[in-house]
Amino acid sequence: MILGNGHPSPLSAPIPKDGWSFSTSWNVKQHESGADMVRHIKSLGFCDIELNYQVTRTMADDIYPLVYRNEIRISSVHHVFPKAEDMTQYGPDAYMLNHPDMEMRLHGEQLLVESAVQAERFGAEAVVLHPGEAIIEHRYDAELKRMYKEGLRHSAAYESLLTELKERRSEDGAIRCRMIAESLERVSEEITRRGLNVWIGLETRARIHQLPTLSEAVSIINSIKGAPVHLWIDTGHAIMMERLGLYSITEELPSALPYVKGMHIHDTAGLVDHWCPYVHSDDTAGFERFLPAIEQADLRVYEYKPVCEPEAIEESHRLLSSRVSHLKGAIRE
Repeated sequence: MILGNGHPSPLSAPIPKDGWSFSTSWNVKQHESGADMVRHIKSLGFCDIELNYQVTRTMADDIYPLVYRNEIRISSVHHVFPKAEDMTQYGPDAYMLNHPDMEMRLHGEQLLVESAVQAERFGAEAVVLHPGEAIIEHRYDAELKRMYKEGLRHSAAYESLLTELKERRSEDGAIRCRMIAESLERVSEEITRRGLNVWIGLETRARIHQLPTLSEAVSIINSIKGAPVHLWIDTGHAIMMERLGLYSITEELPSALPYVKGMHIHDTAGLVDHWCPYVHSDDTAGFERFLPAIEQADLRVYEYKPVCEPEAIEESHRLLSSRVSHLKGAIRE
């Protein structure tokens, strides 16, 4: 149901959703008040909230008293947090940890430490990070997605371009992953030095030139063992990359499971993500491959687009939580 002002209405009696968090990506553009924004989410039955990178400093300051009074809990923040005034310069995909310019890399590390400081202030466990990308033309992502949408996924032209992309990405990606690991090691040392009880989640990405894939994240984490860095799976992003042919979830997820500590949960329709699983899914069986990861994750965050209505969110959670509970029971048996 949508209210007359265009905002999704709260549910009359939502079920409590302990153990699940909800991202402000859903309604951050609907509110000027940070307190109103998180109370809107709380009306869905969530007491745990992820503050995404669009939450301004003013909104964050407005939210803090609610955290102090234990009205809500902040599970995680999404780097860069809070929102910078110039998103073109300080957005989540700016100042990557593998930037070719060392000064820019070091500035990116500083920004990540500052996000970790803010996470600690709000009592959050984690900072979700877009760590970097391979230095290749972005045209590959646009062209492959265009061809996919035109039904050319299995054409010779598509396979040729995908092979070319993988070769280019492999050559540069390994170098960039090493750079990311080096930066994360320095950031981790600073987090430890400051006594921050926060970990960093390497988020699987939504564009074909972006890092990391599941296996790339595992490689980065293994190279800095002992650092507070873990795998953060974004289900919708992973499904999109698999559909484009970058990697196979079925093949890579089993070996990545031990590294999973956080999840962004949403589903896709074609190559459009941030929909509610089961309610908006076009491949339920494909999505359900993530159930073991969702079951074991410390942080499970729904990350939806604004058009997802409260009733759809409620029904999706009912179905997903039921399946996760069934899986947990089966594991215990």
